[in-house]
Amino acid sequence: MHTSQKALEKWTKRKTNPMKVTGWTLAGTGAVALVVSTIYSSSILAFIGLGLLFWGLILSYIQTEEYVRSNLLEATALSSLESLDQIMTELHYTGKAVYLPPKYLRDPEENKAYIPKQEIAKLPTPEQTQEQENQVFSERLQAMILTPPGAELTKLFEKTLGTTFTKEDLAFLQQNMPKLLVEDLEMAQSFEMTSESNQIHVKIESPAYASLTKQTENLSRLHTGIGCPLSSAIACALAKATGKPIIIENQGTSENGKSISIDYRVLVEEEKEQ
Repeated sequence: MHTSQKALEKWTKRKTNPMKVTGWTLAGTGAVALVVSTIYSSSILAFIGLGLLFWGLILSYIQTEEYVRSNLLEATALSSLESLDQIMTELHYTGKAVYLPPKYLRDPEENKAYIPKQEIAKLPTPEQTQEQENQVFSERLQAMILTPPGAELTKLFEKTLGTTFTKEDLAFLQQNMPKLLVEDLEMAQSFEMTSESNQIHVKIESPAYASLTKQTENLSRLHTGIGCPLSSAIACALAKATGKPIIIENQGTSENGKSISIDYRVLVEEEKEQ
C-alpha cells in the first residue's frame, strides 16, 4: 500500500515490563553488595545485599495477572477454528466475512460478522440484519450471521482500556492499541496501525498469537473469509470505532513467524464486495 507521509499515521510502541526491570535491578545491586561484603567482611553490607537480592527476585517473578501458556491457549482455540472452517467448506460458503458496525445490530455492544454464501452485490440493510441476527443461518439472506472468533478478545481490549469502541474513533485505536497490546496485555513486541482513505494496515511484531495465526493459514475458508482470532478482534474494534462495515482483505505471517501483517478495508454499504 502506497501512502504519502501526510496521510500516513503511524504508532509504534516497544515492549517493556517495569516490574521485572525493577526486580532485576534490585537483584543485581544485591548481588554486588554481597560480593563487596565478602571482600570487606561487612555484615551490614551482607544483610543489605541479601535483602535486595530477595526482593529483587520476588519482583522479577511476580505477575500482575494470571497467565496461561500460549501453546495451551492456542491448542484449545484451534479445534473450534477447525470446526468453523469445516462448516464453511462443507456448506460451500465462499464470501468474505463482513464485520458489522453497531447500527446493524440490536445491541450495539455486540460483535457480529455477516458471511454471505457467495459474493454479494451489496450489503443487506441494518433492518434486515437486525431481524436475522439471532439466527446463525439465514435462508432469507443466504448468509451466516455469527459471533466471530475475536469477539471476546475485543471485549478484553475494551475492558482494559476502560471504554467501549462504539464511543471512540479510528484515531483513538491508532493512539491506544500499541500501548494496549505491547504494555498492558503484553501480547506483542510492537504494534503499528496505518490508514489512508478506506484502507487500514496493521503490523504486529512477535505477537502472542503468531503460531495460531500461522496454523489458520491451512484452514482456507477461515483464513480468507473471517480471519484468525487476533485479526478478527481488531476487525471488530474497527467496525465499532469507524461505524462502518469492515472486511479483512489479506493477512499473513512472515517467513520466520515473528510478525503478522493484516490489510483491512472499510466498506461503503453500496460497494460491491470483491
